[in-house]
Amino acid sequence: MSERQRANHQCGVARPLRILAGVLAVALLPAGCGLPEVVDLPLPGGRPAGAGYTVTVEFTDVLDLVPRAAVKVDDVTVGTVERISLAGWHARVRLRIDRAVRLPGNATAAVRQSSLLGEKYVAVAPPPTEPARGRLADGDLIPLSRTTRGAEVEEVLAALGLLLNGGGLAQLRTINIELGKALAGREPALRDTLTQLDTFLAGLDRQKADIVRAIDALDRLTGRLARQRQVVGEALDSLAPGLTVLARQRAQLSGALTALGQLGTVGTRVVERSRADTVASVQALQPILEQLARAGDDLPKSLDFMLSYPFPPNVTGAIVGDFVNLSVTADLDAASILANLLAAAPTPTRRDARPNTPTPSRPSSAGPAKPGGNPGGKAGGKPGGGVLPDLPLTGCLPDLKNFPATWTPPEECGLPEGCRLLKPGSPVPLGGLLLPKGVVPPGTAFAAGTELPAGTVLTADCVLPLTGEVTGQLGGLLDVLGGGLIQ
Repeated sequence: MSERQRANHQCGVARPLRILAGVLAVALLPAGCGLPEVVDLPLPGGRPAGAGYTVTVEFTDVLDLVPRAAVKVDDVTVGTVERISLAGWHARVRLRIDRAVRLPGNATAAVRQSSLLGEKYVAVAPPPTEPARGRLADGDLIPLSRTTRGAEVEEVLAALGLLLNGGGLAQLRTINIELGKALAGREPALRDTLTQLDTFLAGLDRQKADIVRAIDALDRLTGRLARQRQVVGEALDSLAPGLTVLARQRAQLSGALTALGQLGTVGTRVVERSRADTVASVQALQPILEQLARAGDDLPKSLDFMLSYPFPPNVTGAIVGDFVNLSVTADLDAASILANLLAAAPTPTRRDARPNTPTPSRPSSAGPAKPGGNPGGKAGGKPGGGVLPDLPLTGCLPDLKNFPATWTPPEECGLPEGCRLLKPGSPVPLGGLLLPKGVVPPGTAFAAGTELPAGTVLTADCVLPLTGEVTGQLGGLLDVLGGGLIQ
């Protein structure tokens, strides 16, 4: 006989006995025999002493719970089961609890068993996972979400029988054998994997605070995005027209990118063909750039002077009302003054010792003069003096590329005796002249405008003496602006 037939047989035998037994049979009738609802019977076992209050509890399965079963709180009987009914696919159990027992409004209920083969009862308790709220009152309902039931002995034995009846153990044996075959010979790799896993978990444990902080930051970010959901939605909606336009112009964009590639090829060809012309243009610019570099700061200074022409840039400090202050520094040397006033031209000392040497005079300042090839030259110019003969192109100037420390001009150049050129950087002797820019100014034995290395030093014998001749112009402000009082 199978278990189902045995259970039906037991139910069939038990039903006549329970009918004959009356009230006792109704109390002991199991729920599995088909009686859907049982009425109350006044038994004194678990009934509360006072009036009490009723609570309805919903269960998915009440097992063989019967009316008049006990209701317990912390294993203390506080009430009884009044009624068990069927509502849809779950059972509804009405409990009567002593009025002196106070339970929270979110209390839980479970069908328990007093012992292995003992009777069933309903255990009511505060919620284990959340704080207690409110108070359970008369007529309240404990829903399915807060009710459970314990495991039946039959269920435990059935599961154990399934395990011991050749099914579970055989499967465990197969798993064990296959696992041994899979790991055979791979113990070092498995050990290394476990070691790396341990290192990885240890690293995660050390970075637990950082991970928690990152998760919190991500939570704040998602919260902010959730609060700005409307803004993000509007932004995405505003992108739709632009994406639509890009989709329509996809062919044009592809053509533009393709043409851009072709443009690069054409540009390369143009650059290669014009490379020679470009190099020639740059080489043609080289002299201009060299002259600009040689001009140095003269060009910006001249531009600064143009803003205040005909006055120097600092003239604004000298203008007071309708007149201009003038500051003059005079070097009053009595001997020089008397020589300039009494002598038409000073008598040279060292030059007269050489015959057939013309007396030098201040060269003309009409413009820069390059060294010439007429060492004898004609005497002329202003009264009272001669004109310095033009220097030859060779022999009367040092090699500018290999400038010596001290250069003495040959006698045939007709320069004053003792005139020397000192290498740039040499100390300036008494009465000598330093050429900061390498261009010889008027008033020396060399032609004005002669180019020498910057910083070249001329000795005192290369500087011509003053003749005492004064030519001037008197007049008002317009005359001064036109040429100045002293030429």
